[in-house]
Amino acid sequence: MKLRHKITTLVYLFNKQGEMLLLHRRRKPNLGLWSPIGGKLHGEEGESPYECAAREVWEEAGLKVTTKDLHLAGLVAEHGYEGDHHWLMFLFECKKKLARLPKKHEEGDFEFVPLSNVSMIKMPTTEKQILWPLFLKHRGGFFSVKIDCVGGKKLKWKVEEAISPRISNRLWLPTR
Repeated sequence: MKLRHKITTLVYLFNKQGEMLLLHRRRKPNLGLWSPIGGKLHGEEGESPYECAAREVWEEAGLKVTTKDLHLAGLVAEHGYEGDHHWLMFLFECKKKLARLPKKHEEGDFEFVPLSNVSMIKMPTTEKQILWPLFLKHRGGFFSVKIDCVGGKKLKWKVEEAISPRISNRLWLPTR
């Protein structure tokens, strides 16, 4: 299936109590659903995925972060999303914690959700069934997943790489 790629970021933000920030979307994609903040990469400006994530955190949540405040938690390739395009998504966790709920935003309404409730709310299917569980399983590490969104409601997906937090922390330790 030949379609164009859209490159985007998705950023998981948390407050000091460990609750996740979610946005009830007023626009497509994901109109009427809850999702983390994120947005399209400004490739024509040479923006990196880290710069895009930092910009989106500022634009949507009003939190100033640098690229050092972001951990690349996952790389997501969605094939044939809504039959219109492919997504290449960089999933980040923001290490900086929010002190309060962000101000109202044109994209939607914010809410902090306890981690135990995240899987129970109305989210995009790929986020609910695949990304959120993989993020929790590999939190502090990294995963890469390819999701086939073509042909029916049953998603097909394959983890292409996964690095546990214990291993990812050791990868950068000096050897003797």
